[in-house]
Amino acid sequence: MNANKKTAGFVGALFLTAMVASLLGGGLVESVISAPNHLVTSENETLLIVGMLLELVNAIAVVGIASLMFPILKQHNETMAVGYLGFRIIEAVFCSMIVITPLSLMTLSREYLKAGISDVQFQVAGILAIAERSSVANLLILIFFCLGAFLLYSLLYQSKLLPRFISVWGLVAVVLVLIINLLSLKLEIGMGISMIFALPIILNEIFMGIWLIVKGFNPSVVNATA
Repeated sequence: MNANKKTAGFVGALFLTAMVASLLGGGLVESVISAPNHLVTSENETLLIVGMLLELVNAIAVVGIASLMFPILKQHNETMAVGYLGFRIIEAVFCSMIVITPLSLMTLSREYLKAGISDVQFQVAGILAIAERSSVANLLILIFFCLGAFLLYSLLYQSKLLPRFISVWGLVAVVLVLIINLLSLKLEIGMGISMIFALPIILNEIFMGIWLIVKGFNPSVVNATA
């Protein structure tokens, strides 16, 4: 039981780490690359580097969560546990890939400031790099996040490892995230509306992380499968 309590604590801490690193890292990176000229200078390069490091921390935390949860989840449904682990690994790969864009912009900016490339070339390359990052972040990462989260919350609901209201909350929140991102493929969705749809899953993962640290998994369920 002590081992499971420690595992729950680590998982909870990783959920909080992933959420903070993702939101803060993404915010820092976007604040730099969303500038009209996409230029990375000595003044904003530090912010960009910190943002990229946080995004990599998020990727590591995502794999850590799935790896620590796998031995516990597989006791209740091995197929779903394997699926969850697989989806989160793929998600982490894409989370790592999105740092390629800011790295590219840093290199392009240095060449541009040295007059190594023209203004038109820099602008075109910057627009393409940002579009690629947006496609990965807003489509691929979120699709695999939603698939993994759906399996996790479904399995948590079935197993009762956590109170069922957390699982139901998570499942509803995942559907909202999936809806808003599918709609964004066809419609122009403002940042404010997107955040409203994303807020339930953000709050859910923060709440679940704190719950795991403080309460851990349901001891009666853990003991029954030990």
